[in-house]
Amino acid sequence: MKRIVTVLAIALATAGIGAAQTKVGIVNLQKAIGETAEIKKAIIDVTTRYKPRQQELEKLQADLQSIQQQMAGGKLSPAAEQQLRSEGQFKERQLQRKDQDLRDDVDKERNDIITHAGQRMQQVVQKIADERGLDVVIDSSNTVFFKAGLDITEVAVAAYDNAYPVK
Repeated sequence: MKRIVTVLAIALATAGIGAAQTKVGIVNLQKAIGETAEIKKAIIDVTTRYKPRQQELEKLQADLQSIQQQMAGGKLSPAAEQQLRSEGQFKERQLQRKDQDLRDDVDKERNDIITHAGQRMQQVVQKIADERGLDVVIDSSNTVFFKAGLDITEVAVAAYDNAYPVK
């Protein structure tokens, strides 16, 4: 019986020696996507596109402040105060609605951009893994510790920018 256990232990040990080591790469996907030229340009484009709507919100906020200051002055007739109160309520509802619409539009566009870039980045990382013979690539956000030499984030950003140049 002892001989069988010994033979089995030797067989298992030699099987481990013959097996190839797993090659691992680490990437910070969120950082990699955020550092691409495409995303940096998209941020500028989105900011520029929605700037007029943001300015409209700022004007509504200034109007509301003006109404509040006029009401706080206490020099209004009851009819004028009621008129200002109604105008303030209307502008407040308008501000809330426009603010929510702007947030929804920006969030939707941001999510679309990030989803698209994320899919592209996964393809880029897959290509890097194939070129380097990596068996697995792990997102660093789920990793407690790794050696810096395993990090391919910067390589992924450069490869992405090369594969998808900004127009």
